Amino acid sequence: AQPVGESQHHPRQRTVDYFNYNTDGYDGDAAEDHKSQDGSETMPFIDESPTMSPSLCARGPDGEAISPIPPEGLLPGVSHTRRTGPYCRELVLSGFLASEEIYIKQLEALLLPMRPLKATATTSQPVLTIQQVETIFYKIQDIFEIHKEFYDSLLPHIQQWDEKVAVGHLFKKLASQLGVYKAFVDNYKTAVETAEKCSQANTQFQKISEVSVGLSLSLSRTRATLLYKPIDRVTRSTLVLHDLLKHTPKDHPDFPLLQDALRISQNFLSSINEEIDPRRTAITTPKGEARQLVKDGFLVEMSEGSRKLRHVFLFTDLLLCAKMKKTSAGRQQQYECKWYIPLADLTFQLLDDSDVCPHIQVLPEHEIEEIKIKISVIKSDIQKEKKALKGQSRNVERLRKKMNEQESWLLLHSPTIPFRIHNKHGKSYLFLLSSDYERSEWRESIQKLQKKDLQTCQLSSVELQVLTSSCCKLRTVHNIPVTSNKDDEETSGLYGFLHVIVHSAKGFKESANLYCTLEVDSYGYFVSKAKTRVFRDTIEPQWNEEFEIELEGSQCLRILCYEKCYDKTKLNKDDNEIVDIIMGKGQVQLDPQTVQSKNWHVDVIEMNGIKVEFSMKFTSRDLSLKRTPSKKQSGVFGVKISIVTKRERSKVPYIVRQCIEEVEKRGIDEVGIYRISGVATDILALKAAFDTNSKDILVMLSDMDINAIAGTLKLYFRELPEPLLTDRLYPAFMEGIALSDPAAKENCMMHLLRSLPDPNLITFLSLLEHLKRVADKEPINKMSLHNLGTVFGPTLLRPSESEVTKGHITLASDIWSHDVMAQVQVLLYYLQHPPISFAELKRNTLYFSTDV
Repeated sequence: AQPVGESQHHPRQRTVDYFNYNTDGYDGDAAEDHKSQDGSETMPFIDESPTMSPSLCARGPDGEAISPIPPEGLLPGVSHTRRTGPYCRELVLSGFLASEEIYIKQLEALLLPMRPLKATATTSQPVLTIQQVETIFYKIQDIFEIHKEFYDSLLPHIQQWDEKVAVGHLFKKLASQLGVYKAFVDNYKTAVETAEKCSQANTQFQKISEVSVGLSLSLSRTRATLLYKPIDRVTRSTLVLHDLLKHTPKDHPDFPLLQDALRISQNFLSSINEEIDPRRTAITTPKGEARQLVKDGFLVEMSEGSRKLRHVFLFTDLLLCAKMKKTSAGRQQQYECKWYIPLADLTFQLLDDSDVCPHIQVLPEHEIEEIKIKISVIKSDIQKEKKALKGQSRNVERLRKKMNEQESWLLLHSPTIPFRIHNKHGKSYLFLLSSDYERSEWRESIQKLQKKDLQTCQLSSVELQVLTSSCCKLRTVHNIPVTSNKDDEETSGLYGFLHVIVHSAKGFKESANLYCTLEVDSYGYFVSKAKTRVFRDTIEPQWNEEFEIELEGSQCLRILCYEKCYDKTKLNKDDNEIVDIIMGKGQVQLDPQTVQSKNWHVDVIEMNGIKVEFSMKFTSRDLSLKRTPSKKQSGVFGVKISIVTKRERSKVPYIVRQCIEEVEKRGIDEVGIYRISGVATDILALKAAFDTNSKDILVMLSDMDINAIAGTLKLYFRELPEPLLTDRLYPAFMEGIALSDPAAKENCMMHLLRSLPDPNLITFLSLLEHLKRVADKEPINKMSLHNLGTVFGPTLLRPSESEVTKGHITLASDIWSHDVMAQVQVLLYYLQHPPISFAELKRNTLYFSTDV
């Protein structure tokens, strides 16, 4: 039979089929492929990074791929010039609309038996109970309504096509409703199991399900169909978005909306893939049961008072903690089991007062920072070596080995969050994690498995040996997460500042006190970087708070939503903090292509029924390191310090005095003061008040969140038209800090301070004393001198744009390694120095030349 749209003259021509994202392409036999070796069922893995729609790469009768653009003369009245741009847009959309119609009919067919089954559920002879009906048809009605609304809204636009027509908002709305699909997927396995049980026990239901189009749940070979259709639909929508973006001009109003919709869809698909990863193969136990690997990863265990890196494997019935054995070169890697706990015996007990909590040795922050600096230096050395002669590859290997050692050390010593696991018939074990996200992931995965009817299992030494040796084959995480284990081609992440606005959250069932925290990864582990205020007694918190987060090779942003717990009885004995409840968590990949445009990108993270809406934009480090010279004379921000002090008739600008005073009054005990980001809108309000010399400044300061006040002070120094320690002296500061003779360094560094203009020097000395007072409270506020040096060094020394030679900027990480490291060291030198008095300095001027 000749395919529709083909003629004798053009045997390889087809009409809109090229753009027909059909939903009927699912082959029942393919469902069989989703079984693992033991015959147990796994979910289909989704291709989330397509370059093109499957139907767009159509093939001719000879099997050769043919162009997605219909050849000339195919459609009457269509000229050759209309093959691209808006014409393709129309084709893509009309093809998708046609497949959307088929999909809606399939959903209607799935829903067909639901109404009579529901109606009989309340009678004296029910086919199924109401609960069984709701389990089997869970969320299908909602999915149907979402797509019907989308179809009805898109149809008139296609019928009366206009090149300027905007449809991006419809796709974005569709993408923002993907949480319904998440709930559908989570329930999928239960739906299939329930349908099969009912089908075996109830012939009436079996007949109904066999008659119903597409709901052949009783047939094992089409088990995956129910899941596949809706999830396949998301994949198809994602493909369409790829194609639409290709054919939508960048200045079209649809372009940013389609980008947002695509990113939301891709994030959704990758989160689903994480949960249904097909690599989880199973091994069969001697009793013939299937034991599947559910999750594995590297964790730091506290063992006999010291930190050990372990590879932890979570199976369907037990948790196994293993250590990689040392093997000679070329030998296959092997694991040695340290301990295992059957999940039936595993609990997460918090400590009783009677328990002795082992003291967790936490490294001083400055040691961690020093290792990061060393890693950055080695990274830039590797880059230099690669650019040099290729014969120096031995050097590169040596540097890589050195970097691996430093990164592994960092991975071992940085985690501090306790994760305690207890065997109710024996020992407790303590892991240390870097992130609350990770801790809750492990806990949730274990608790999910514990909901099943688990029997305690005792492994013989042979069984344990077999299981441990299978870990090499089963593992999904192969290397410890350090840069040196990554390929050179792999992205090194983003360096610079990520601006994030956390807008709001929806989906809470009950009123609560809610807040969010933001985490980003760097050096192979995640760190908490910002926290919104607690929004009290609400089901729809509206934060609208902006944060500036420093990225050091980051690739991922995580958002956690918590319920604030004020109940003193819920103290966690591990870290003496009240335990807040994680309501939801989610993450997005920081794609350099998407993030690096200058515009804000709106995104939604779905977290078990909760949606958090946020926006983000990124400024690369080389851009963020620039000072923009200002010609402004009024106000205080961006105005030379000498002009401000002269106008105020003061020695230190009023803004600096007031912010310091407020921080010392109520922020000196605040954890992470100067490091935790303040809310951007609050900082801008304070900036405006200081610029206009508002009468309400003191009232505003006393009411404002302390992190916003700390942020305003940092912003003031960052926006100075030239650094506080001046452009003129910058090269000399860089040379002075590099001196190795302590006496020569002391002489030079003091002489440079004397050479500063008086307003700069007096302001610097008063800031210096303030930062030392903050560091005195380090046990409480966790801000060491080194921490403060890292925060303020670049702000006080970074040269203005005219001083930074264009050729000087190479890699973003190079700037970090060399310039920023030296700027931090300069400030740290003065912070670690005994008190410096202005009068003393000036008295000694007589003995020195002032030429620099």
